[in-house]
Amino acid sequence: MVIVTTIRREVLTLPAAQLGPDNPLPALRPLDEMHRIEDRDRDGLPRDMARQVGYAPLHSLLPVRVRDGYGRAREPRPVDALLLENDRLRATVLPGLGGRVASLVHKPTGRELLYRNPVLQPANFALNGAWYSGGIEWNIGATGHTTLSCSPLHAARVPAPDGGQMLRLWEWERLRDLPFQVDLWLPEGSDFLYVGVRIRNPHERETPTYWWSNIAVPEERRVLAPADEAWLPHCLDGVGGAPIGYERRLRRVPVPSYDGVDRTYPLNSVYPADYFYEVPEGRRRWIAALDEHGHGLVQTSTDVLRGRKLFVWGSGPGGRRWQEWLTEPGTGGYCEIQAGLARTQLEHVPLAAGTEVAWLEAYGPLDAPPPDGEWGSAVARTEAHLDAALPRADVDAAYAAWRPHADAEPGEILHTGSGWGALEVLRGDWKLPGTPFAESTIGEAQEPWRELLRSGSFPEPRRVRPPGESLVAPHWRDMLETAPATPLTEYHLGIAQWQAGDRAQAVRSWERALELAPSLWPLLRCLAVADQEAGHHERAADRYAEAFDDLCQERREGEQWTAATAALGREAIEALLKVRRPERARGVWERVHPETRARGRFRLLEAELLLAEGRPERARAVFDEGFEVADLREGDERIGQVWERAEGGELPERYEFRMRPPSS
Repeated sequence: MVIVTTIRREVLTLPAAQLGPDNPLPALRPLDEMHRIEDRDRDGLPRDMARQVGYAPLHSLLPVRVRDGYGRAREPRPVDALLLENDRLRATVLPGLGGRVASLVHKPTGRELLYRNPVLQPANFALNGAWYSGGIEWNIGATGHTTLSCSPLHAARVPAPDGGQMLRLWEWERLRDLPFQVDLWLPEGSDFLYVGVRIRNPHERETPTYWWSNIAVPEERRVLAPADEAWLPHCLDGVGGAPIGYERRLRRVPVPSYDGVDRTYPLNSVYPADYFYEVPEGRRRWIAALDEHGHGLVQTSTDVLRGRKLFVWGSGPGGRRWQEWLTEPGTGGYCEIQAGLARTQLEHVPLAAGTEVAWLEAYGPLDAPPPDGEWGSAVARTEAHLDAALPRADVDAAYAAWRPHADAEPGEILHTGSGWGALEVLRGDWKLPGTPFAESTIGEAQEPWRELLRSGSFPEPRRVRPPGESLVAPHWRDMLETAPATPLTEYHLGIAQWQAGDRAQAVRSWERALELAPSLWPLLRCLAVADQEAGHHERAADRYAEAFDDLCQERREGEQWTAATAALGREAIEALLKVRRPERARGVWERVHPETRARGRFRLLEAELLLAEGRPERARAVFDEGFEVADLREGDERIGQVWERAEGGELPERYEFRMRPPSS
């Protein structure tokens, strides 16, 4: 009996931590961008790579907010899922969490082809914070994990090229203001999940774009790709690579081995490392992760998706600790095989005005000879089995068959994303066949901006609350400049001017708003950041202290106010400690909500405060009592630095997150 491809809703129950509220403070500070190459270090790179490495790097998260309200207390929670299934494969997609393919099961063998995380634990890996590991994730926007990692996407049924059903995911990517879609379908009897991806640029200007599909697989594999060289960040220890950001240089290294170690086995690297494979022009684009018996997952695509990469956590203590942090001890580790629009993740690709870029990917099981032995032979054997399972011509034909269906209007809506796309479509009067952004999806966050669009005035809030989200694109900035100059309008205008690089005008807008604003703290905080960026740290500390005082007088009960108090309190304490005012910092600390002070991030801050007060023994006791910094950033060494200042000796294993040798 032939089983027809189906798409159905399901609710999974996973041990999950709450995402919590977003940080209500606008992300004014420059992005802590680890993934970049300095101008002087581009010599020797291929011409197109050197050009794209320096093309339109992201300098800010605006208009996106930071997501840092999550914790680490996991409880069984319902998670919406969409199951796409034929008689050969079952794909589990999480539309409310970035559209990630959380699981891909080969039904005849019962094998899970991906690394399936048994828990949902947010961690600070996305550009804007919250991210989780496992499965296949779709990274769009700029170098790093997408800001949509833990956000809902629109989802619907759409007719597939073979007459069956296709699952369409789509959203508006806000960092670059680009709509995109991901179409997933399983042809009848197919062992491969097909994924059609399209990014459109509706603007009248060229726009930088970025895409990497990241596939988590168990790390007890050998990773194979049709390449004899890879681009690698400068190596620190001669055994395992350091993550991009510590040396900010790329060098070309041989594949599979250099320094006498075969790097295609993930556990052979000691420290986390990125290997960007140099796939020759004309070669088929693919990457596979196979176990010792030759079983595993292969990913291939049309040629537009040119890049292939291996990311490993390595066998060192920092990498192992991070793996435990992202899941549960004893559940096994993972590595990532990846595919992108450029050779490396340091590059952004220009997308001309009014054009689009599209490609097709395929994911499925591969049963090949054991992948050990000489590299060239192992690659050739693996590619031969891929060609037998899914010829390159079939991938190209599937892409050609999909393209007319990319514009097909969705049928049954299965999940709803944000209203930001609807707002932009309303403003631009754009027609985007296949990805409707219905005005009915506009919600509370977008409503003031729709009012500005319709009436030319930005509405004042009906109740006292923290300011809503800001928009910073030139067209919104123009509207704010011509709107009546109310305090809230000036606040948002200042943020848009700041994003545009006109910092002096931004400061003037915020200062004008102070004269009539009922709430001073949002403006004072913006001015404090401006002072810090200009090097006026004493004045910044004064403004932070004044802002926190004003917030404490104004705040009410509720999640938004608690989040605002936590975010502003943390920044104020750090600013006051920077200028050696521990007494004033202690005053802020004592007015932060007790439940906030109990969080790991604030316990670490407490240790710093105690050190500033000259109480290293008490600071050491904070470590001894134990804490977990839920939003610890990849590459952040602050825990170890504070521990050393507390004269703690050897760093305990529970605090060991260093991704490079301690002596570096």
